[in-house]
Amino acid sequence: MSEPLAVTAPLAGRLSLFRRRGTLAVGVFLLGAFIVLALGAPLIAPYDPIAQDAAARLQGPSWLHPFGTDNFGRDILSRVIWGTRIDLQIAIIGVLFPFIIGTTLGTVAGFFGGIVDAIFMRLVDIILAFPFLVLMLSIIAILGPGLGSFYIAMALVGWVSYARLIRAQMLALKNHDYAVAAVSLGFSRTRIMFRHLLPNAAAGSIVFAMSDAVLVLLSGAAISYLGLGVQPPIAEWGVMVAEGQPFVTTAWWITLFPGLSIVTLAFAFSMIGDGLADLFGVHE
Repeated sequence: MSEPLAVTAPLAGRLSLFRRRGTLAVGVFLLGAFIVLALGAPLIAPYDPIAQDAAARLQGPSWLHPFGTDNFGRDILSRVIWGTRIDLQIAIIGVLFPFIIGTTLGTVAGFFGGIVDAIFMRLVDIILAFPFLVLMLSIIAILGPGLGSFYIAMALVGWVSYARLIRAQMLALKNHDYAVAAVSLGFSRTRIMFRHLLPNAAAGSIVFAMSDAVLVLLSGAAISYLGLGVQPPIAEWGVMVAEGQPFVTTAWWITLFPGLSIVTLAFAFSMIGDGLADLFGVHE
């Protein structure tokens, strides 16, 4: 019985390694393709994304317009390509600021504990008492429509999840031997928190950030769909879906291609998150 085990164990290890690298590679490849589209939009897009052509209204996919045209005669392919810039920006910036704020607050609260941690948890409870989307819409309604308002709303609401993740890790790690040794050596609290403990606590938050990018992307598209995010005529996938809704039965291509773009970019972030989770052993 020992011989089959000796054969299957390395095979299982190789399959596991292939799965980790394969999932991550697919996600990175797709995200890289979107980044290339975003950076090269002026060279790749065949038409001006906001140029209107009344003679080409509501034309289906063809050699001249592979993704068709909308009700203003604008080329859907060009608008999808240019929209990549906005939606990538939404996904990245919409995660970056909550990640920084939440990681900082969670690190401080978890390390110091006591009254600092108590105040932090009460603040978290207040924010969690409101539904996420309702709170975001309320903040955007107060600040006014636009991407700036969306980023501010995400920063004020989205940091909570990162802070809770880091806080839980810090509470566990601060009592480890290497942390106690750093204190006995006289290292400053700032150095212990951000140089010794945070790098060991951040893996879960980095994985979560990839999954959160999917939520941010979908939230940004939904906000734009409701008219509170990116404003027309700027090319953005959520705006394009909203503009194509009245023509969904007669000109399906207006909503199909930006919708597929949203799903594909969300899939890329999800695959990267799964690959990093396996790589870091977060699920284990």
